[in-house]
Amino acid sequence: MNQKALLVIDIQNDYFPGGKFPLWNTDKTLQQIKQLIIKANDRNIPVFLIQHISAAPKGKAPFFEQTSEGARIHPEIMAIAPHAEFIQKQYADSFYQTHLEQTLSQYDIDELLICGMMTQNCVTHTALSRQAEKYQVSIIEDCCTTTDSMIHAIALNAVSIRVPLISSHQVF
Repeated sequence: MNQKALLVIDIQNDYFPGGKFPLWNTDKTLQQIKQLIIKANDRNIPVFLIQHISAAPKGKAPFFEQTSEGARIHPEIMAIAPHAEFIQKQYADSFYQTHLEQTLSQYDIDELLICGMMTQNCVTHTALSRQAEKYQVSIIEDCCTTTDSMIHAIALNAVSIRVPLISSHQVF
């Protein structure tokens, strides 16, 4: 049996209405991800909250500045995942220059279920990471979003030749 982990990528305040870079379909995506986290918690599947912090000097980043409210993980996610592993990153690939791989190995993880924001950037770069190749990886397509529905669909179509796409209803 596979030991799964749920990677929840960049569900941060700047991507929501009132943030510095609001995305398309964030409310529905947030609700779907919350349901996934609840299911993962019920099944003792580890949840990893991944947070992007800008590498730009303070005041130069368009969003996700180190100490900004916008860089914080959405409070509804934090409320239902208080014991989640927390990973900070500065690049689209959640493995690159982070402790994600070491932490996954501590749990003997061999299957990654990936969701989050933005579909064409951090979600796909993490799923296609060289370090992700040793895992069975799936993207939960209805738990991702980006700037608009077309970019979301294009990104999922492009990545689907390498990474299986699944619905949140198929996960657990």
